[in-house]
Amino acid sequence: MKRHLMKGIAVSAALLMVTTACGGGSDEPAKTADGKEILTVSIWNYAQTPEFKALFDAFEADNPTIDIQPVDILADDYSDKVTTMLAGGDKTDVLTMKNVTDYARYGTRGQLTDLTGTVNGLPKESYLGLDALDLEGRYYALPYRQDFWVLYYNKKLVGDTDMSNLTWAEYAALAKSKTTGDGAAKVYGSYQHVWRSVVQAVAAAQTGGDQLGGDYAWMTDQYTMTLDLEAAGAIMPWGTANSQKVTYDSQFSTGKAAMLPMGAWYSARLLADKAAGKHDVDWGVAPLPQTTKGAGTKTFGSPTAFAVNKNARNSAAATTFVTWASGEKGATAVARIGIYPSFTNDAVLAAYAGVAGMPTDEVAKKAFAPASVMLEMPVSDKSSDVDTVLKEEHELIMSGEKSVADGIKEMNDRVKNEVG
Repeated sequence: MKRHLMKGIAVSAALLMVTTACGGGSDEPAKTADGKEILTVSIWNYAQTPEFKALFDAFEADNPTIDIQPVDILADDYSDKVTTMLAGGDKTDVLTMKNVTDYARYGTRGQLTDLTGTVNGLPKESYLGLDALDLEGRYYALPYRQDFWVLYYNKKLVGDTDMSNLTWAEYAALAKSKTTGDGAAKVYGSYQHVWRSVVQAVAAAQTGGDQLGGDYAWMTDQYTMTLDLEAAGAIMPWGTANSQKVTYDSQFSTGKAAMLPMGAWYSARLLADKAAGKHDVDWGVAPLPQTTKGAGTKTFGSPTAFAVNKNARNSAAATTFVTWASGEKGATAVARIGIYPSFTNDAVLAAYAGVAGMPTDEVAKKAFAPASVMLEMPVSDKSSDVDTVLKEEHELIMSGEKSVADGIKEMNDRVKNEVG
């Protein structure tokens, strides 16, 4: 960890200090003092995101002539930073696609290397999330992780509550009943992060709403429930979480929240930190609450992928890494630390299920086998523009500057008039 972390800090510092020149990927690859090819990879929060170390260490073991140097960026700033880097002709070799909205933007702008030929040579049926990266028949990234949202819960704080089949109404009632104390000693019944997807993508997945469609009345119930929880003091106010840049881990792993709707990727962080003695929370995983009972778990998710920068300094090594990371060896490396991979087969799934500390009870098994997973945001040349509108109006609703009805009306009008 220390070796990669120090390299990541050094590369990040250089990135801030040096204005990179524009150009193609034909430059001679940089090398370390001992002659290894340097491969730079943009990532976020390296020290808190164990999948990157797992991938980099395993890849370097398989490819001893390549030295990976992370370009470490704060998670909250990642999309904006990468967008700025690409606009300036930055030559970072591999770019981690944190979400498909960013991927669609970079891919349609011609900022990523076309990997369609590589994709066509893969066993596509083994890759979850690959279809989400299809931009009119072309592929500009390969997925290494496939996430979907679940409900984390603190076993001590929720007690003997049956978590296997909650509706959102039951979730809300439970959150209110499990909220205790006040001030610094307050424990919230749940923590809902500031991202728009916590409300909007959930509603889309469970109502069939179209996030690109320009009619957003289907978001009303989810917003109403969320604001009611906030008014009741059962979740942290959105304005507080946003202004203080509160992290979901700081609330759940310290016992300040009894429940947490979040992506399955969080399991790896909980497992690693508990093994390191950073927390002692006895946690479980349940299916994401549903609008109605008995219809099967509907949730949302998105692949996380690696792309080759069109201006990569070391494009050959970059393509090698992206292909390796998305395949069986990369999948095994992340599965062993509790990350659900894109590539799956019996051996990879066995590695995932066998991680020490991973919940294996019947409720967890149900959570990890949802009936349907809707893409967090549909991939389109309109995705980025629509995402901007929905995010801005989400913030106005959650900050109290607009009512739910007014915010949704503005979403409708803006998407139709500004995006088309």
